[in-house]
Amino acid sequence: MTCSCNPLNWLKPKYFFNSLCMSISFEFILYYVVFCINLQHLKVQISFTHTNFNYSVLISKENILASAKKTILSESQSIAKLTDFLDENFIEATQNIYNSKGRLVVTGIGKSAIIAQKMVATFNSTGTPSLFLHASEAIHGDLGMIQNDDSIICISKSGNSPEIKVLVPLLKRFGNTLIAITGNTASFLAKGSDFVLNTTVDAEACPNNLAPTNSTTAQLVMGDALAICLMEMRDFKPEDFAVYHPGGALGKKLLLRVKDMLEHTLKPMVSPDASIKKVIFEISEKRLGVTAVVDEDKVIGIITDGDIRRMLNDRDSFVDLTARDIMTKNPKLIPSTAMVVDALNILEDFSITQLVVVDNGEYKGVLHLHDILKEGII
Repeated sequence: MTCSCNPLNWLKPKYFFNSLCMSISFEFILYYVVFCINLQHLKVQISFTHTNFNYSVLISKENILASAKKTILSESQSIAKLTDFLDENFIEATQNIYNSKGRLVVTGIGKSAIIAQKMVATFNSTGTPSLFLHASEAIHGDLGMIQNDDSIICISKSGNSPEIKVLVPLLKRFGNTLIAITGNTASFLAKGSDFVLNTTVDAEACPNNLAPTNSTTAQLVMGDALAICLMEMRDFKPEDFAVYHPGGALGKKLLLRVKDMLEHTLKPMVSPDASIKKVIFEISEKRLGVTAVVDEDKVIGIITDGDIRRMLNDRDSFVDLTARDIMTKNPKLIPSTAMVVDALNILEDFSITQLVVVDNGEYKGVLHLHDILKEGII
């Protein structure tokens, strides 16, 4: 580029730039145009390559599985190391919760707050009355839920977050027992607590060592350890669990009894001398695929639709046959007070689909596998 401008033109911008434009060589303009075309072509190539890049080279199935296994192993190793941190603090903290006349309040901030909520759910369903207190909401009125006899668990990986530093002195002022679950035993939280449960981890499973993974898993496991210890100290039985967890499939397994499922209108039964036609009619009418053979109010056998099919396959005529001739003696019996889950185990163990329900020798009905399946127990 050349610029031959009259010195006076410097004082007049309009004339100066006109002179400048006229002084640019043709070669420069040509080079500039070619450069712009090549630049645009390069952008198109880069965009096309980005769109069609085969990321499977970097994210293969093998790499995905390797990453998942690495994460699981990392977290399992962190959990295993917790056994080395169990000491007198854990014993005394557990005894304090067990002997407390109040409730167990569990608090935390961030991911630790989510772990705290799960702990509360576990404690409540296993006999330890608990409630969740969010650390940030506590200083805005929720401290009012804490009563004099309550024990408090505070969860924090660092133990030095601003919310925890504000909350700990307030909790201590109330005079409640404070139990820390933290990965920093030298933290503000640890120093201000009565008992410290150490959940230190070497690193997070996160490749950036940032996202709480190993640390939150360690917190969760420590909470489970507390809950199980308290269950054993209280001799907490399945029946007790059912009281606090009556809903869903789990509740049905623990609460539902055979008598709750019997339809008394469907009580198939025939006498030992009943004809095969009568037997077939009874099985078809009651739609349970079986009928009991009852003699003087006592069940002496059963006949299933399978027995009928086998009889028809083996004989050309059944006019002279009675229920006694084709029945299965000594059928599997169960009392109406038995748990349905126990009945299910018997059905599975003997590969059968019906059980005859009898109380003190009195025939009550038939429990069918399909009825159990409808309840969603399995």
